[in-house]
Amino acid sequence: MEKSSNATELVRDHFREKASSFDALYDEEHPLQRVVRPGLLKRRDFAIDVVREYNEPRVLDIGGGSGRVGELALEAGAREYVNADIAQEMLDLSKERLARFGDKVKLVHGDFRTAPLEGRFDVVLALGFFDYQSDAHVFVRRIAELCGRSATPAKPASPSGGIASDAAGTAVASFPRWNWLKGPVRKLRYEVINNCPIFDYTRDGLMELFAGFTNVEIRPGNSGFLLRATA
Repeated sequence: MEKSSNATELVRDHFREKASSFDALYDEEHPLQRVVRPGLLKRRDFAIDVVREYNEPRVLDIGGGSGRVGELALEAGAREYVNADIAQEMLDLSKERLARFGDKVKLVHGDFRTAPLEGRFDVVLALGFFDYQSDAHVFVRRIAELCGRSATPAKPASPSGGIASDAAGTAVASFPRWNWLKGPVRKLRYEVINNCPIFDYTRDGLMELFAGFTNVEIRPGNSGFLLRATA
């Protein structure tokens, strides 16, 4: 448990220091980002497609950072967007970006495992979050507790082929996987230079991690996996 707490503190400190630079990674108007980091935009689009499958969903974004994904989720019809992040500097950026949405936005500062989150959420997002978690199973368990249909009815059909069940909520998450091209560079940059732990995943490991969910879909990419699962 002490190891987990130390890792959480290291991740928090890293994102406190790098808040603005991480925010810039999602600047789609910068042509270099689409070339160098297409995976960031793919996972963002994947998540927003799921949000659109619901009628005015409650959306929880774990480690939602500066709110760039949240902005799109609200524009896609979310009636409430909750950003739970451990770095206050990230939430400050989110507050500024999402101010125009008023009381549809709630910002929660703290560790997701113990953060005060009420009710259930139609969509739970964890994009770029599990990269830094040593005890992923604990976070997945909390996601399962919070993911489920809220008061609004589902849309009758989903053009993307996703679920539209009256009883189901959807978790959407991204996970890095090891490759010999980028893996050593990431380890050097994060763990050695920035003192921030990072972790990699396998498809079999993800299936085991989300064994308590149904309709688990895993899409492999060049550097990782996109996952959606029904709770």
